[in-house]
Amino acid sequence: MAVLSAHDLTLKYDQRCVVDALTAEIPEGKVTMIVGANACGKSTLLRGLSRLLKPAAGVVTLDGKDIHARPARELARTLGLLPQHPTAPDGITVRDLVGRGRYPHQGFFRSWSPDDDAAVHRALETTETLELADRNVDELSGGQRQRAWIAMALAQETDVLLLDEPTTYLDLAHQVEVLDLVTDLNRKRGTTVAIVLHDLNLAARYADHVIAMKAGAIVAIGAPKKVVTEKLVLDVFGLESRVIADPISGTPLIIPIGRHHTTANELELVS
Repeated sequence: MAVLSAHDLTLKYDQRCVVDALTAEIPEGKVTMIVGANACGKSTLLRGLSRLLKPAAGVVTLDGKDIHARPARELARTLGLLPQHPTAPDGITVRDLVGRGRYPHQGFFRSWSPDDDAAVHRALETTETLELADRNVDELSGGQRQRAWIAMALAQETDVLLLDEPTTYLDLAHQVEVLDLVTDLNRKRGTTVAIVLHDLNLAARYADHVIAMKAGAIVAIGAPKKVVTEKLVLDVFGLESRVIADPISGTPLIIPIGRHHTTANELELVS
């Protein structure tokens, strides 16, 4: 297992500060959901945690060591990232795409091996993409394509996996399918997972740990039942709501209140 932490982390694009002096730890062996309104710094934080964006100040450590001080291939054997909009080369098959997840395990003295074949096969089986292995990625549906990308990340066999909006553009059934798959990975392999997710209800259902962000800072952190409250939803998303227990999972369930709706109690008072 590996511990991923940010210490007084500041991240900028040119001179624009997006994440400001943020300190947080991604709990080992847990599923962490990073939530917040658009442009609050969620994806930027994930980029900083994955070494795609160099800190303007502060440091990101993996097992206590600055990730920017570690060789790229060594880091990639421990830390995996699935970005929000991954692109595949034209004409690449699912099997070849998943095989690219084994790149960190190759080297000058080590070529493709039976271990790599086995890792690719396991990743295809786990994501139920084995029957798609010989199809071109650009022929797949959105849900199939996302599973293929997740299979590539699984083939990398890292202790920590970061996912940026893995359910984007997927219908509800495929969103649940992807999050179930990631949860299986966490529970069976103990993989530490951090996910940026827009859907707060799904985040609350699947998270062990929630990081809520606003304007580049953390405003709440902890278990879903502690973090996801009516006050937080109003503060972070600017939305009046009622938070009840999900009848399926028992986790917080946000019921939004819009301008054209009111609560049952208020309706009774009016009548």
